Amino acid sequence: MALELLALRGLGLGDLLTAVPALRSLRQAFPAHRITLAAPRYLDALLPLIGAVDDQVDVSGPGPVPMDALPFERPDVAVNLHGRGPQSIEALRRTEPGRLISFGTGPPWQEGVHEVRRWCDLLEWHGIPADPGDLTLGISDRTGPAIVHPGAAYPARRWPPERFAEVAAALDDVIVTGNAEEVPIAARVAELAGLPPERMLAGRTCLADLVDLVSRAKLVVCGDTGVAHLATAFCVPSVVLFGPVSPRLWGPPPGWRHVALWAGQNGDPHGQRPDPGLLKIEVSEVVDAAMEVIS
Repeated sequence: MALELLALRGLGLGDLLTAVPALRSLRQAFPAHRITLAAPRYLDALLPLIGAVDDQVDVSGPGPVPMDALPFERPDVAVNLHGRGPQSIEALRRTEPGRLISFGTGPPWQEGVHEVRRWCDLLEWHGIPADPGDLTLGISDRTGPAIVHPGAAYPARRWPPERFAEVAAALDDVIVTGNAEEVPIAARVAELAGLPPERMLAGRTCLADLVDLVSRAKLVVCGDTGVAHLATAFCVPSVVLFGPVSPRLWGPPPGWRHVALWAGQNGDPHGQRPDPGLLKIEVSEVVDAAMEVIS
């Protein structure tokens, strides 16, 4: 019978991308194990690029992990890459693993740690070497258009569409992206920037399409959202606007032609209005940064 490892990361696009070094470290540490990732099904387009996962089970949130969907009865190893618990810990305990790797049962949770470093630290505490720099999914040929992505999960992290439009108007060869829920914001940006309809792609792309667009882009301008992590993954020059959360916790690595703009104020990342610190970032700062990273 094959050895089995179950890793839980029931979160979104950016969350999965920040866990890439940890997943690859698990692959190296457990080469004989079949690795199953418990994560939202829509992220499956990324798994071949990550190269560390053999199977996936559809899980959103901390659990429970549906045992009837797993290709095994009890994993030999379960790894909690989701959070500190207790829900995620309990979800994995219910799978009756032979070994559980998690915060709450191992090292203490530390505040103020970058998300990539956090999961590498967890594994290293358990004696598993992990390289936080192992983030890339490929290298962009930079033959595609610049991407302006104005949406984010919460209003606190959304810079005003009027400002994104000014940035888009200042760029050459630009498209506007977003998911189905972000169509009104993206359409507003495209309209104000004077872009033709075919340049507004929000709501018209699946994740695989978005990955393809970013993997060829010459530039990404966006807020603190998953597309920023895609830009990092494909080494695409980016300008990322941070508001309530410091780039020290979720920002791109230094020295990769990425610019993280932040006014230095912390706030509520789940707030229902644009964060005051985010609003302090001026259009001129974003345009200047964009020109710098693509020069």
